[in-house]
Amino acid sequence: MFKLIRRVISLALAVVVIIPTYALFVTWNSAKNPTFRSTAEVIVVPGAAQLNGVPGEVLLARLIEAKRIKDAGYAPLIITVGAGAPGDRTTEAAAGKYWLTQNGVAKNKVISIPVGRDTFSQTQAYIKEMKSRKLYNVIIATDAYHCQRTITMAKDLGATATCSPASTGPNTLAKSRYRYLIREAGAYLAYITLGRRGIHISDHLTNSKLVRYVYDPVA
Repeated sequence: MFKLIRRVISLALAVVVIIPTYALFVTWNSAKNPTFRSTAEVIVVPGAAQLNGVPGEVLLARLIEAKRIKDAGYAPLIITVGAGAPGDRTTEAAAGKYWLTQNGVAKNKVISIPVGRDTFSQTQAYIKEMKSRKLYNVIIATDAYHCQRTITMAKDLGATATCSPASTGPNTLAKSRYRYLIREAGAYLAYITLGRRGIHISDHLTNSKLVRYVYDPVA
C-alpha cells in the first residue's frame, strides 16, 4: 500500500512539476539557441494581427526577419499564412505578401495562403502547400518563444523545420516578458499532450480575450 501511495505521489509530482518545467526549458532553449539550416526550400511567416492590410508590430517583425534571411540566400521562396478576422477586408497572409512585395521581394517569390487563425491550422495549411510542391525543408520566421512549438508542429506534419526568430518588434528575447514564455510553454505542453491526440487548443485570442477550444479529430 505504501509503495502504491509513493508511486501516485511521484506521478503527481511529475505532472505538476517535472513536465511543465521541461516545457519551459525547451521553449526557452529554442528561443535562446536558435539554429537553422544553411539552406532551405522555403521560409514561412506565421500570421499575426494586421489592420486594413497593414501588418501589426508582431507580423511586421516576422516579415522583416523573413526578408532578411531570404536576401541572405537561405531560401528562394516565402510563404505567408493566416486568415482574416470576421469583418476584415483582407487577411494576414495577404497583408504579409503585400508588405514583402512592396519591400523588394518579387511577387513570384511569395505565396499567400489565407488560411488559419491559430498556429496549428496555419501549419496544416502551409505544410499542405509545401507537399503539393514537393518542398520539405522550411525555416519559420517567427517570435523567439514561438519557435519550439512551430518547429514541433511542422516536424510532426512531415517537414524538416528550423526557426529564425525575429530580431525586431515587441517579441524579441530582450523585450519579451516571462508571461509570453509561460504562455508559449503552456501552449507547447498542450500540443504535445493533447494536440498530438487530435484535441487542439487554439492559441488565437478573440477580442474578449477568451481562448477558443477546437476539437480536431485525427484521421
